Amino acid sequence: MHKFFTLVLLLVFGTFLNAQELNCVVTVNSDQVGQTNQQIFKTLERSLSDFVNKSKWTNRVFGENERINAQMFITVTEYESDRFNANIQVQSLRPVYNTSYETPVFNYKDDSFNFQYQEFEPLVYNPNSFDSNLIGVITYYVYLMIGLDADTFSLQGGDEYYRIAQNIVTQAQGTNFSGWTQTAQDNRTRFDLIDDLLSNTFREYRIAMYNYHRKGMDVLADNNSNGKQVIAGSLRLFETLIKRRPNAFLIQTFFDAKAEEIQRIFSDGPKVDIVKLKESLNRTAPFYSNIWNDITY
Repeated sequence: MHKFFTLVLLLVFGTFLNAQELNCVVTVNSDQVGQTNQQIFKTLERSLSDFVNKSKWTNRVFGENERINAQMFITVTEYESDRFNANIQVQSLRPVYNTSYETPVFNYKDDSFNFQYQEFEPLVYNPNSFDSNLIGVITYYVYLMIGLDADTFSLQGGDEYYRIAQNIVTQAQGTNFSGWTQTAQDNRTRFDLIDDLLSNTFREYRIAMYNYHRKGMDVLADNNSNGKQVIAGSLRLFETLIKRRPNAFLIQTFFDAKAEEIQRIFSDGPKVDIVKLKESLNRTAPFYSNIWNDITY
């Protein structure tokens, strides 16, 4: 009997220790290509799901309840032989302390996603070389999501994961695949995103990510008034950043994930100075002015 319980405990504890970092739903949509044989897209979807969810991406120990809930939605727009043109929408969530609510952390669509893939080919990430644009892009966003999640729990906690993503960008330079280089025409590439995250120029973004989540969202359930005040203060940090870098890419990505949540937070519960908050939001994120106008109290 003792051996039985010991075995059960080992199995449970072992599962807890070996839980991977991500719990990611991967979807490959091929509706636009009109391909009658859908098997290759289904195989790609299963292979990517296994690659993302079963790989060990960090040295950290993640409990099952600590896994990052995420989605990758890949829309294939062209397909011929082993060549794919696509876009990828990446979303990640973070649990909020003492609640069942998950707050959106990242919500981004990358339109520059072309790759080669043969059905049943193994998907393996090699940190020392850039062997596949499919692996490169997926792995880049895996580390980006892990880094952003870490930033919400400790100040600049995502640095080591951002540097891995930056290394992938460096390895991709010189390839013919789009989205990896800094260009005068497009300053919103994968290069720019990771470069901004690691640049001291955008330090307010990193501070806001930590304060908004750890000092704001995580205390809302216990002290709604204080939590809202901290969140409002976090959002005002972007005013300093926008003066230094108007139309900053990172600010766009933040509000793409957060705009509707911010509207809900400040339309209910204890009051804060809504007039000043809306003025600040309209200065930093005017592209969401319709949502800010819906903040009513």
